[in-house]
Formats: sequence, C-alpha cells, structure tokens
Amino acid sequence: MRTVLMVDDEEKIREVVVSYLQKEGFRTLEAANGKRALELVHGERVDLVILDLMLPDRSGEEVCQSIRQYSAVPIIMLTAKVTEDDRVRGLTMGADDYVLKPFSPRELIARVKANIRRSQEDALLAETISFQSGDLVIHTTSREVVKKGEFVALTPSEHKLLFTLARHPGRIFTREDLIQKVLGYDFEGDVRAIDQHVKNLRQKIESDLKNPVYILTVFAVGYRFGGGLSS
Repeated sequence: MRTVLMVDDEEKIREVVVSYLQKEGFRTLEAANGKRALELVHGERVDLVILDLMLPDRSGEEVCQSIRQYSAVPIIMLTAKVTEDDRVRGLTMGADDYVLKPFSPRELIARVKANIRRSQEDALLAETISFQSGDLVIHTTSREVVKKGEFVALTPSEHKLLFTLARHPGRIFTREDLIQKVLGYDFEGDVRAIDQHVKNLRQKIESDLKNPVYILTVFAVGYRFGGGLSS
C-alpha cells in the first residue's frame, strides 16, 4: 500500500483529499504545518507528498527544499498562486508537479497516481551506467546518481529526465518528447517547463555550467545527451 502525506493547514481540504485517497486504496498521513510534515517524512515511509504553499509556520517552498536535502519523494504542490515566477520558483525548489486551487479532487488523485507510477517505473530499471570514465554514474535500481564519487540528490522528475537522455546518447529529444516521458501525457502546462528541469539538473551534474558535457541544447529543437559511456 502506497503512502501519501497530505500537508495543508485547512482541515476541510485535508479531509476531502484524504477521503478520496483512501477510497483509491492509499494509506494517508496528515500535517497542518511544515514542522509536522518534515517530522513525518523523516519518520515514516512516504511515497508522495501533497504540499500546500501557504502554511502557518513556513512556506511550502521551504518545506520542499528541506525535504529535497535528503529525499527524492515525489512532491505535488497545491497553490493559489498562478504566476509563472511562482511556478518556476517551486520547480527550482524541487517540486515535481503543480495543482492550482481551487482544484478537482479527481484531477489531484490522477496526478498522484501518475507521479507514483513514474517513480515506480524508474525503480524497475535494473542497470548501472557510467560516463566520462566514471565522472557520472547512474544506479537506476536504487535511483542514485554519483558525480565524482559523491551522491547527488535528484528529484524524481530530474532522475527521469537524466535517465531518458542518458539511455540514448546523441539522440535529439524535442521538448514535447521530454514532457511526455518526464511529466506525462496528462501534463497541460507550457512545454518550456522542461527547461527549468534541465537547468536544475545541470546545476547538479555539470562541472562547468557554461560548457556542459552531459545535457546539451540543440538550438530551436530540444536537448541531447553528450556524455561518453565508460568502457
């Protein structure tokens, strides 16, 4: 049974979402503030977090950033903020998906299932891939990525993006291709949302951001992977 943590200070919203989740067979945990949310992520096995941006003790972005320091659990942010800057900031902090308030509980549950499914698909890929004489190593079963011998914490979306590109070195992927493979066919946002994920990933695996080796931009088309496989 998969466990979903619902974080929102509004009790009625938590009750509605938890009710829908339980009807779909999920185990649920609840938190009304950021402090309790972090305690639960630390102390429980959590498969996905639904995180409201407006919490009484700290912002959802701060909670998301704290979680990302030690966990790659999928995070769906709930927000009434609709500006592009707000969404980009959330993605930068490590969110995997956004749902705008007011929202349809059925849509939220569909996004929960999609994000957990993508996370499970990654975990089923049993292979270790090494690039540039061991500079970058991807352990797909454990979802671990190692850069110069040190563990790199990636979000599920970043891991999916890296694996998609790394499995096909040299192949050019359009933004639409990557949206479908990384964020899913049900993603309805701007295709350039993938650019923010690329930016975040580069910051974690590239030694020189001005001269990237792994995630290369193909002008007016999309991206390709440039790393060479280790023998």
